[in-house]
Amino acid sequence: MTATLSVNVNAIAMLRNRRDLPWPNVISLGRIALAAGASGLTVHPRPDERHIRFSDLPEIRALIDDEFPQAEFNIEGYPAVEFLDLVARNEPEQVTLVPDDPAQSTSDHGWDLTRDAEFLQPIIADLKRQAVRVSLFIDADPEAPAAAKALGADRIELYTGPYGGAYNDPHRAAEELAKLEMTAAAAAKAGIGVNAGHDLTVANLPALVKKAPNILEVSIGHGLTADALVHGMSGAVERFIDALKA
Repeated sequence: MTATLSVNVNAIAMLRNRRDLPWPNVISLGRIALAAGASGLTVHPRPDERHIRFSDLPEIRALIDDEFPQAEFNIEGYPAVEFLDLVARNEPEQVTLVPDDPAQSTSDHGWDLTRDAEFLQPIIADLKRQAVRVSLFIDADPEAPAAAKALGADRIELYTGPYGGAYNDPHRAAEELAKLEMTAAAAAKAGIGVNAGHDLTVANLPALVKKAPNILEVSIGHGLTADALVHGMSGAVERFIDALKA
């Protein structure tokens, strides 16, 4: 089964927010991405709205509902009260819970599922009562998938930042890939779905999905947006989908 591609539009929103102007337009580019074959759109709203704005979320929800009803909306972030209210109001198909500090520029680590279990379990249960698929952002750790499953999560999202960051060090990239492979295999054994995201590119995706063929979805923003500057949004989406099939 080929993993699907969810396009994270935060980088587009960050560029837009440099000026008090409506371009680049998040909705227009999201529409192009979905028309090119992306399976969904991802956003990571942060409290200061420095990337995606809260007001963008209903527009993305409407875009999917009205024009691409087969697509999914994935909202990721730290489950503070304000974030959970955004989720309730915008009804995503999937929520990815991430242990971000509000001051972080980007996600850089996964949950500690031993330390954070008491905090996460009731939040997961409440989201599932809303018929939302719940994914937990985790570091590569073969112990984590079973722990996530025990908390009630439907999926894990493998934090692939260390793998992507080793783009110029083949030895370190192989080491990080082996960790991801072991964690994905543990997820298969635990019976929990696997997503992946962070610093994934056309170059490093084929090796990842070959080693972890049970990955269901990748969420990609920065690398895909950079690719779109050269190939256009439609071309970039097509290139990433081809990389997933390679």
